[in-house]
Amino acid sequence: MENKIEERVKNVMSVVFEVPIRQIKDNASPDEIESWDSLKHMNLVIALEEEFDCEFTDSEAVELLNYQLILVTIKEYVG
Repeated sequence: MENKIEERVKNVMSVVFEVPIRQIKDNASPDEIESWDSLKHMNLVIALEEEFDCEFTDSEAVELLNYQLILVTIKEYVG
């Protein structure tokens, strides 16, 4: 199941940031993905909420700063 979550997160990130899924590495962050700006970040938060049927708090949404933090947060919701 864990790999399925990782795959879903990478798919969402790929769509939101308009990059090939292979560019979404384990170290993916705004430093690594050029199109990751504040607007795309909010789009990412909304897309993740829709994909995983959850709702992040404002502080959680701000904390989703890289792929690893996103995974940890999503796993708390679906865990």
